[in-house]
Amino acid sequence: MSKAPLMPVEDALDQLLGMANEQRLADSELLVLDEARGRVLASDLVATLDLPPWPNSAMDGYALNLADLHQQPLKVSQKVYAGLAPDTLLPGTCARIFTGAPLPPGATCVEMQENVEVLEDGRVRFLQPLKAGQNIRAQGQENRVGDILLRAGKRLGPFELAVAAGQGLAQLHVVRRPRVALLSTGDELVEPGQPLRPGSIYNSNRVLLGHWLRELGCEVIDAGILPDRPAQTRLKLEQLQVSVDLILTTGGVSAGDADCLGQVLRDNGKPLLWKLAIKPGKPLTVGHFGTVPVIGLPGNPTSALVTFGLLARPYLLRIQGVEDVMPLSFTVNAGFDWHKAGGRREYLRVKLEAGRAVLYPNQSSGVLLGATWADGLVEIAENSTHNAGDPLRFIPFNELF
Repeated sequence: MSKAPLMPVEDALDQLLGMANEQRLADSELLVLDEARGRVLASDLVATLDLPPWPNSAMDGYALNLADLHQQPLKVSQKVYAGLAPDTLLPGTCARIFTGAPLPPGATCVEMQENVEVLEDGRVRFLQPLKAGQNIRAQGQENRVGDILLRAGKRLGPFELAVAAGQGLAQLHVVRRPRVALLSTGDELVEPGQPLRPGSIYNSNRVLLGHWLRELGCEVIDAGILPDRPAQTRLKLEQLQVSVDLILTTGGVSAGDADCLGQVLRDNGKPLLWKLAIKPGKPLTVGHFGTVPVIGLPGNPTSALVTFGLLARPYLLRIQGVEDVMPLSFTVNAGFDWHKAGGRREYLRVKLEAGRAVLYPNQSSGVLLGATWADGLVEIAENSTHNAGDPLRFIPFNELF
């Protein structure tokens, strides 16, 4: 019997996002701005005031009405500082004004102080041609009342939170955190700080994925390490499904005798996809146990990194309402030859040096250290070879995180 073809990466992503669209979180909570970074806006942010609220000066200088320019030198009738309400400008005078200060009613332009001569008697002469509106920030230059400033589904970073603060908001409604059970599988795993048994390894995936999930706004339920026992695997999934939005696992999804998680999902759950045309990360498994989605990542650290970043991350953003879930990528030139055409799409750890992508020497899926050295991943299309200088798609790690 012939083997089933491996699923292309795009098809897997489409299926994951389709599943996410059906699992979108509807609940929200109200958070103060200092706690909202990284969360997703639950409703449109609509402007309740103009910004700026009034015309103001873009310079330290002098405000005047152009109609009075023929009367110069002009007497300075008032000083206007930021934070003070000015008086109406007296005819035939100007006002000393500072950056950000409200424009006095009656003034039509501002001249910077460098282009002004202050006479001994304090009157002011203007040395350059002037025009209406010069050096004035108009009311509503940034936004008007009723403008939609941020759409629902926007992830909130420092810029977005500052926009909310500029409208006087101290709190925002955000989508509630997805509850993600993080489950490691494998008899060989030992948690850091514990004695290392013969044949065992420390569990680095839990640390990597736990921090990554929290960066994505998730609430992480640490479900521990599960031994390679089908009955225990089934029982654990049954226990977890009642209280979480996603079960995220590492290991146990390949086709070996000890790969119990994939076996249990295929026998008792509803598998959606298994085995992708991706390297590293081929054994990725996605499905449902009961009604709860399960994403089973491969156990090798770099396989887990690549599949989480490219597939699980978009899913987790989409269930929170984010539409633009794909990381920014751009083209760089290869700093290496690649003559190993393979049937799976490959993602290689690279560093950018002088505008070229340089390979980490060891691209094994079990080597995590390369991620600390690299700036990101380059994509090698299926059945393709490349020479140094050829253009490749580059995905920065700081986009995935």
